[in-house]
Amino acid sequence: ERLNLAMQKGCDGVEPDNMDGYLNDSGFDLTARDQLAFNKFIVNEAHKRGLSVGLKNDLDQIPELVDFYDFSVNEQCHEFDECNTLEPFVQAGKPVLNAEYLQQYSDDANERETLCTTANNAQFSTLILPLDLDDSFRLSCF
Repeated sequence: ERLNLAMQKGCDGVEPDNMDGYLNDSGFDLTARDQLAFNKFIVNEAHKRGLSVGLKNDLDQIPELVDFYDFSVNEQCHEFDECNTLEPFVQAGKPVLNAEYLQQYSDDANERETLCTTANNAQFSTLILPLDLDDSFRLSCF
């Protein structure tokens, strides 16, 4: 139903959140295999509707999913030292859209420059945003 709504509203793509339920206490007995099947199902359903689809979360299954997804959305891979797991998207010529929220990146020009240099070298599209997403600032590394 949500994919149909996105299509009806003229969206180009979708970014389903929390695609790593098997790693969390979701109340369901999900296995990695269940998650992989669900994530591929979502891609197929989105593509049937002409929507591109981005993988958010589920870093552990990127090697199995990169060929199916059109792009990746990631929050805080620099903060949590996880950016290397997203390299398969770049190697496949697919965008990695990254958001970082640490205050130091907005307050300290040197910290921001270091982050942006690293992000740009990795070929990520990185935004620095306030954690509460109140639009008080939006800094782009590209």
